[in-house]
Amino acid sequence: MLVEGNSNIAQFSLKPGVAGQLSDVTISVPMMEAITPRWLSTFLPWTPVKTGVYRINRLKKQCEDQDGDRQTQNEIESKGSTHRYDECGDKLADLVACPNGESDLPLTFADYCEKPREIPLSRIQTILRINTAVSDIYNVPLNQTQQQMRLIIEAILEQQEWELVNNNDFGLIHSVAPKMRLATRKGPPTPDDLDELLSRVWKKPAFFLAHPRAIAAFGRECTRRGVPPPTVNLFGSPFVTWRGVPLVPSDKLLVNGRTIPETTSGTTNILLMRVSESEQGVVGLHQPGIPEEQDKPSLSVKFSGIDNRGISNYVLSLYFSLAVLTDDALGMLENVEVGSYYDYD
Repeated sequence: MLVEGNSNIAQFSLKPGVAGQLSDVTISVPMMEAITPRWLSTFLPWTPVKTGVYRINRLKKQCEDQDGDRQTQNEIESKGSTHRYDECGDKLADLVACPNGESDLPLTFADYCEKPREIPLSRIQTILRINTAVSDIYNVPLNQTQQQMRLIIEAILEQQEWELVNNNDFGLIHSVAPKMRLATRKGPPTPDDLDELLSRVWKKPAFFLAHPRAIAAFGRECTRRGVPPPTVNLFGSPFVTWRGVPLVPSDKLLVNGRTIPETTSGTTNILLMRVSESEQGVVGLHQPGIPEEQDKPSLSVKFSGIDNRGISNYVLSLYFSLAVLTDDALGMLENVEVGSYYDYD
């Protein structure tokens, strides 16, 4: 038994705090609260681009007919043709349904747009700097270079998803055709509003994309009406669905211009899309197989040398873009209010 110097407290064994000096501390990898599931990148099909540019070829529109000779529906019907078209719609083939006898058949062809849109790949880049002394002597138990690289890549992928939604040139928000935009009836997102959105994107809709606050607001509206939306498990996680279409959460659809709103109220948008090239939908664009590619396609990490301060430099680059192949592949419910609550008593 030992008695401490200026204390009457007896010590019968080694103190746990002192004993801890002979043990290893279990540590975690560096945590980063900004990391999200990035469901949009998961649900979106990705199309390889060989040369950094994706061209959307399509049929010529009626309003793009250069000779300006636009026949009326009556003129077409008088010729025995059932050619369907609408104002500025696709210039479709002239056809005859169930011709009688030996009447002349219409002569037709599919005319292409002469100046199709071309989408170049965008890029996110940065230079990661790591002191060689740090990577030399502070590398156990965690590899400092790997952890620095992991955190910077996570930040790049978060920025990529933000660009897929908000980029002024190709982002989803700015790619919605005017005819595919609609406003909520009363502010909060109701089942009627989502049904109306489904009526716009009715050809095999794949998923809604909405801020988590917007999904919660929709859930309250469903509860108020006694029609709680069912859930489905996809990629190991539960998703709320409506009419069998999942509502995919993403904080890149902002509420009052913010990822994390300052108040419980605010407005946002809800997107609905059809996806894949085969369905003439929305596709992500990337160029896999680039030099020094890392685990993710189109993400390269190039070592660019050590400067005179002993700092290693790595250039990180991610190449990507997004294409909406036809106007009716993407719809948006605008001005969605997320701050309406109800007393269910």
